[in-house]
Amino acid sequence: MASANESGAGRKSGLTRPRASRRAGPHPVLLGAAAVVAVAIALPLVYLFIRGVGAGAEFWELLFRLRTLQIVIRSALLVAAVTGACILIAVPLAWLITRTDLPFRRVWAILTALPLVIPSYIGAFLVIVALGPRGMLQRALEGPFGIERLPEIYGFPGALLTLTLLSFPYVLLPAQAALTRMDPSLEEASRSLGHSAWSTFRRITLPLLRPAIASGALLAALYTLSDFGAVSLMRYETFTWAIYLQYNSSLDRILAAGLCLVLALFAAGILLAESRTRTQAAYHRSSSGAARPAKPLPLGHWRLPALAFCGGIVLFALVLPMSVLGWWVARGISAGESVPDLWSATANSVIVSAVAVLVVLAASLPVALLSIRFPSRASALLERASHVGFALPGIAVALSLVYFGSQFAPVLYQTTALLVFAYLVLFLPAGVGALRTSLLQISPRWEEAGRSLGRGPLAVISTIDLPLMRPGLIAGGSLTFLLIMKELPATLILGPAGFKTLATSVWSASSEAFFAEAAAHALALILVSSVPMALIIVRQRWQSQ
Repeated sequence: MASANESGAGRKSGLTRPRASRRAGPHPVLLGAAAVVAVAIALPLVYLFIRGVGAGAEFWELLFRLRTLQIVIRSALLVAAVTGACILIAVPLAWLITRTDLPFRRVWAILTALPLVIPSYIGAFLVIVALGPRGMLQRALEGPFGIERLPEIYGFPGALLTLTLLSFPYVLLPAQAALTRMDPSLEEASRSLGHSAWSTFRRITLPLLRPAIASGALLAALYTLSDFGAVSLMRYETFTWAIYLQYNSSLDRILAAGLCLVLALFAAGILLAESRTRTQAAYHRSSSGAARPAKPLPLGHWRLPALAFCGGIVLFALVLPMSVLGWWVARGISAGESVPDLWSATANSVIVSAVAVLVVLAASLPVALLSIRFPSRASALLERASHVGFALPGIAVALSLVYFGSQFAPVLYQTTALLVFAYLVLFLPAGVGALRTSLLQISPRWEEAGRSLGRGPLAVISTIDLPLMRPGLIAGGSLTFLLIMKELPATLILGPAGFKTLATSVWSASSEAFFAEAAAHALALILVSSVPMALIIVRQRWQSQ
């Protein structure tokens, strides 16, 4: 039987308290790798601290300005709204795709994950073009209905809509991976006792999904906090917009660093709030037995509403943006514009993203292992601190590495290695969250069995943990790949001379008003990212059956 056989709260939710076991301390190699990751995380914060302290009294004056408080409140409102909306969209989608007989489930699994690859500045611009007061929708309605102007999309509503449509896959991907690994016997036992599908989902499935939802929601919240493209185009002032103005308008990097430190404190508050939601419950099987996929639940008369829900999300988050981009490309070609050469930028994007994914996953493994298998205050602090870089603007992380590279490692300055290091600092949470969720679903008894057979700690990790963590590795790797493909500020600042990616090509073409060329690169960015995503999700779906 699975872990629902315990009494009390565990019997209601299907969770148990993890069984205490005697184990040796972490291997020195694991500790050494974690120390290297800790140093990488600390570099941007040390730089910001040095700059902030250099401001002296101006820094403290900045902290206690009324404008700073207003920025904090506006940022908090946007973060809370986007995170809640992402959970409301992603959790039902993940359940429909993995637990029901929804038609074309593999297709929906691919399409619903792809909005993540659309950069926020492109998404916001497309929302304005389509839904703005004088946008494409208004022009379509003007003829038959005489509508001359739509309500303003700018401000909080536009930022909320854009970031929600682009961020819900942060929650969707780990939720799908968790549902794929989840033991279906608990849900089947609940149904055999007469509970409805909704009651089973609420009492059994949802509590077991808590770590995956929490890790995905944390990424969505930190991404919203660090976003610049959507909030700037929608004219909604948050931390990142204020920091950008300090860096570029007043050229005052000291005060900008001070705002970044306030942003880091804000992110620390989010991490603390997320840590309070964690419990000591176990999310793995408590007995032996072969894992097997869950039997799809018939939707019956809910099939059409489920298809409408999935179709509506894909329509607004993916189809409409790609249609507008395709229309710009077609209009540019018809006007005589030449088709840009996409090969060099595409090759650079794929190669650097693939290398960075391997680095991020390798760095995420010791953080996740220490957090789950060797819990302590130090490991918990390391795991939570790994998320801070994701909340910082890319320009702040990039400038910190420019400073350290030029001062202490000139051989790495303006090299691909330093760029990959920036990606590690920025996107480490994507790997840590996915691997941590997978480890929570692996019983420590498998590791104990391996050690009882004479295998060392590193052999246990490589032969037992890593194969069982495959869904988390796939989810974390695909998520990291998509994030790196669309990263702009760090790539612009740290990339070697002449190094162009699809994201930087979109930015340079749009800044010069070559919208057809920018649209072509944006379409290539989405299409190239969709290929590995499709292969990964299809493979994951096959392995779950």
